[in-house]
Amino acid sequence: MEYNFREIEAKWQQYWADNQTFKAENKSDKPKFFVLDMFPYPSGAGLHVGHPLGYIASDIYARYKRHKGFNVMHPQGYDSFGLPAEQYAIQTGQHPAVTTAANVKTYRKQLDKIGFSFDWSREVRTSDPNYYKWTQWIFIQLFNSWYNKTSDKAEDVSTLISIFEAEGNATVKAACDDEIAIFSAEDWKNYSEEKKQEILLQYRLTFLSETEVNWCPALGTVLANDEIVNGVSERGGHPVVRKKMMQWSMRITAYAQRLLDGLDKIDWPQPLKDSQTYWIGRSEGAMVDFKVDGFENDKISVFTTRPDTIYGVSFMTLAPEHELVSKIVTDKQRDAVEEYVKATAKRSELERMADVKTISGVFTGAYALHPFTGEKVQIWIGDYVLASYGTGAVMAVPCGDERDYAFANHFGLEIPNIFEGVDISEEACSTKEGVKIANSDFLDGLTYKKAMKRIIYEIEQKGIGYGKINYRLRDAVFSRQRYWGEPFPVYYKNGLPQMIDKAHLPIVLPEVEKYLPTEDGKPPLGNASVWAWDTVKNEVVSNNEINGETVFALELNTMPGWAGSSQYFNRYMDPTNSEDIFSQEAVNYWQDVDLYIGGSEHATGHLLYSRFWQKFMFDRGFVPNDEYAKKLINQGMITGTSAFVYRVEGENKFVSKGLKGDYKVQKIHSDVSFVNTSDELDVEAFKNWREEFKDAEFVLEDGKYVVGREVEKMSKSKYNVVNPDTICEEYGADSLRLFEMFLGPLEQSKPWKTSGISGVYSFLKKLWKLYIVNGEFSVNEEAPTKDELKTLHKTIKKVEEDIANFSFNTSVSTFMIAVNELTALKCNKRAILEPLAVIIEPYAPHIAEELWSKLGNTTSVSDTDFPIFEPEHLVESNKVYPVSFNGKMRFKMELPLDMSKEDIEAAVMAHEKTEAQLQGRTPKKVIIVPGKIINIVG
Repeated sequence: MEYNFREIEAKWQQYWADNQTFKAENKSDKPKFFVLDMFPYPSGAGLHVGHPLGYIASDIYARYKRHKGFNVMHPQGYDSFGLPAEQYAIQTGQHPAVTTAANVKTYRKQLDKIGFSFDWSREVRTSDPNYYKWTQWIFIQLFNSWYNKTSDKAEDVSTLISIFEAEGNATVKAACDDEIAIFSAEDWKNYSEEKKQEILLQYRLTFLSETEVNWCPALGTVLANDEIVNGVSERGGHPVVRKKMMQWSMRITAYAQRLLDGLDKIDWPQPLKDSQTYWIGRSEGAMVDFKVDGFENDKISVFTTRPDTIYGVSFMTLAPEHELVSKIVTDKQRDAVEEYVKATAKRSELERMADVKTISGVFTGAYALHPFTGEKVQIWIGDYVLASYGTGAVMAVPCGDERDYAFANHFGLEIPNIFEGVDISEEACSTKEGVKIANSDFLDGLTYKKAMKRIIYEIEQKGIGYGKINYRLRDAVFSRQRYWGEPFPVYYKNGLPQMIDKAHLPIVLPEVEKYLPTEDGKPPLGNASVWAWDTVKNEVVSNNEINGETVFALELNTMPGWAGSSQYFNRYMDPTNSEDIFSQEAVNYWQDVDLYIGGSEHATGHLLYSRFWQKFMFDRGFVPNDEYAKKLINQGMITGTSAFVYRVEGENKFVSKGLKGDYKVQKIHSDVSFVNTSDELDVEAFKNWREEFKDAEFVLEDGKYVVGREVEKMSKSKYNVVNPDTICEEYGADSLRLFEMFLGPLEQSKPWKTSGISGVYSFLKKLWKLYIVNGEFSVNEEAPTKDELKTLHKTIKKVEEDIANFSFNTSVSTFMIAVNELTALKCNKRAILEPLAVIIEPYAPHIAEELWSKLGNTTSVSDTDFPIFEPEHLVESNKVYPVSFNGKMRFKMELPLDMSKEDIEAAVMAHEKTEAQLQGRTPKKVIIVPGKIINIVG
């Protein structure tokens, strides 16, 4: 009976689907365990072998927890909105919903082929109106909330209105816009409804504002910072510029400190926590106002972490986008400033932050007045200052800051040394008695901490600023000028946003003929002819019906990609609920995610935004915990081994790797499917790959064309992608699963090499043969031997330890050792082989199910308890002693460990090999150390 993996795997995949074997219940007497994967974006390319790595790891853990008696929820879905589908629609005219559905079908087929224990009854798709109905609902909740700094949580906006009605806003401590006019209760009472809405917009957790954004003209949309690489769009490599647009934003800054504090409560990788800590960027210092010379009502506010160095300010630098630049620039400097501003708009914020070498800037011609000395200091603009960080302005202290020094030195600006001593760093000032500061009569000789307190006091006394805690984190822009995204549940009445009631959700994406922005620059939804809201019928109607009284224009932007992924884990708890995002019974049972596995590249995107939404949902009483994932693991990357051919420059000639040193060559990627395990290229396949290579000449070595090899990121563009379908077809899904785990530690990157999978496949065939006698499946009922039990129980122990530590690679080695030992022992006993099938099930579920079934069991192996480790089987009762004569070992003999010295001596002296060594002589001495040595001195 051969191991027919194709038949076995198809059989059990169908069984799991038909019986919904892995369906989790929302109510159970078992303890719950929620295992979550970062759900995939279903691209047209499908999965490659690098994608399932994290899924296999999470599946092993989910299957193991089922064996340990847990009610396990292991759901899967699709992050199915996104720019790639929209770009494909633009190129082909095919609706994104059509291509997305086709891609999802491909992904589902691939995922099923690998044998994951997903609960598909909970599948979600972010582009499904039944799903994004609840994303729209959360947006409305955010709109109807404000952040109360006194209670330190989000509250319904009705509580804010109550305060306004009772006492105005003078005492309100809220996360809100910077410039808020003070009003009384009487003022509020007399405001028009529109005026009240305008004021509330300044407090809401999602709000409209004119914001500096990364605009990509070629894609026709705003891009997030993490969607830009080296100053161009990650998708397509198009130029990106900075421009101001009216956008929806999320007031994530209200949660900055809680997002920092929450990192102490969760078991997430430290590098990821460090990334979020840096991104949030907490710093303590002071806000200081500098008046602009000649402009009585204008001031430049700066945030500084070192207000004690204020006497060293010799110039100021504004971000080129700063709102005051166009107002204060002199006529003489205007052309230079405008040219510099235009050039800066072509560089992304990330590019500007990363560029620490380039020094550039332009003098505005204007001056600020030093708040303490009254001296004039020049006002410059420089692209190293960002409008989105702090106030978009810095006070430059060239004698105390390296970048300010480099800037001043480059432009020949004055660098006054007002500090006596060289080192004025925070560390130095904290450990010295103090620093002498010229021009100051109240900071001399103070240490850093004392100087900070004193200068902040003086700043506040003079009314030119105040002490402040600042964060690098900015409010998150939530608008995208795209078609394929969640529509906002918003219409506009007299220019002010109005929310559509929950009862009328979802607001479904309309049909459009074109997926590009309109000719007048409106987002793609501007092409929709049926995109207006009728407040009487409560439905979407034709734009022709807009009358400004009962029918109004709907929002044209759509939500960003992170909207749908910021609560999907909670929706999994109750995905078919049409009345609520989830029932309280479901969320109170599942609580939160116990294990989350996904990529570290989402550290400051999805993983930060989702924590923000979770905290908001907690504040409003929708969820029981303010962190949604107890433990997170970042799986490493499986890299591809790329293949390269060498083209002679200027010719259609390719030379083999060993000959390339004789020519000036250009290195070109070849599809790895044309290359065998000996690195030899199938020349004819390569020629037929592209028209340009059809008539190429190939210079061979020893009759072969040998390619070059390099380990790179597995990518379609590098032609080094290995399709898991191919591996499953040739070796089976269980081989793929075991091999991906065997490659190395889960969290490390490791290269893929298909040739290595044959060893794992051979192991599975060897495992199968343990259960076969004379060509038939058969096990005997005999009691196991001590050695057989020892092999079984050391395997149980090691595998449980490995799973607990997520050391799945060493478990595969343990399985191989166990099968080798049992093969050597000729073990064919049910008492050993039945629990062995259970132990290996999380890793290789198909072969385990088949073995379990053939052993006579009628239920799935996944329903079986994991074998219990019995330590007594690992306790050694015997010792193999080396028996020496005059210090030289002559033979070995096994004796019980509990034998006395006298009994050991009697047994040794009676041994036939002892008699042969002594040849009738009486030994002078017999040295015995129980458990260690026996030495006979003749």
